Amino acid sequence: MDKPTTKLFWPCVEYYLELCLAKGQSSDTVRNKRGGLKKFIIWCQEHNISTIDHVNLDLMDDYAAYLNSYRKKLDNEPLGPGQKRNLLTYVKTFVKYMHRKGLLSKNTLADIELPSKGHQIPKALYSVEEIEVILEQPLLFGIKGLRDRVILEIFFATGIRRGELVKLNVDDIDFTGKMVRVHGKGKKERLVPISQRGCEWLAFYIGKIRPRFAFISSGKALFLANNGKRYVPGKLSDMASQYVKLAGFDRTGACHLFRHNTATTMLDNGADLRHIQEMLGHASILTTQLYTHVSRKKLSEVYEATHPSAEGGSGLFC
Repeated sequence: MDKPTTKLFWPCVEYYLELCLAKGQSSDTVRNKRGGLKKFIIWCQEHNISTIDHVNLDLMDDYAAYLNSYRKKLDNEPLGPGQKRNLLTYVKTFVKYMHRKGLLSKNTLADIELPSKGHQIPKALYSVEEIEVILEQPLLFGIKGLRDRVILEIFFATGIRRGELVKLNVDDIDFTGKMVRVHGKGKKERLVPISQRGCEWLAFYIGKIRPRFAFISSGKALFLANNGKRYVPGKLSDMASQYVKLAGFDRTGACHLFRHNTATTMLDNGADLRHIQEMLGHASILTTQLYTHVSRKKLSEVYEATHPSAEGGSGLFC
């Protein structure tokens, strides 16, 4: 790849994103970086700044103030702590690489103070009954609905990420051992158990449904979109969201809701946190520990057994 001969933003950003892809970063990660840097560049252009050598700590203070006052167009809500931190981190990392590649004489953002991302409690479809209602919805839509049912079933059975599901190949399924080989973040593979029910749906899909979508260029991709090609994450989210809404639920992050349910239900039923960490593919157990905040069953049991208010009955008219 050719190094830019200019300090204008976009040529440098395109070069940086090519570097990220060359390092093996996922297309989702690079897409997020592009979107975050685009937001920053548009803000800079509105302030008559067009080159990377004008990016410094004072400028980033102004940008951080802008992010604090920003309201999202869809719901007029402010950005969350994690979103603001990510947007600033995209710029920080970009400037670091521009310095590393000799396009900047100094890493001007080396000492930037990033805001805390906080600890947001994951949203979850807590009830298995709710999940079952969602899983019933695709059956109304013929052959495509059957394919979609299998996809949702695998989300439910394994708790894998949408980016991991779209990477699955037919030979990643071990029906005998009831395991799925998952291609996770950072090119890390792991084996995830899958239920007998999940295996049966997959066997049905591979034998009867997948051939209806496949053509010569489909390769070994397990889940095929309507065009016979491997699903892309965004389309997968659109599909899952459709069925969540049809089931009568108004919750965002449809694909991840199945993942949250896997974690919280296993915790409720006594699974060890380390086992859940391994299954979900978390690099740090601190990420897995967030699910203890939404694991309500055990907390309620402990509360009922130990809190004086719970032990003493209603207290009315005594």
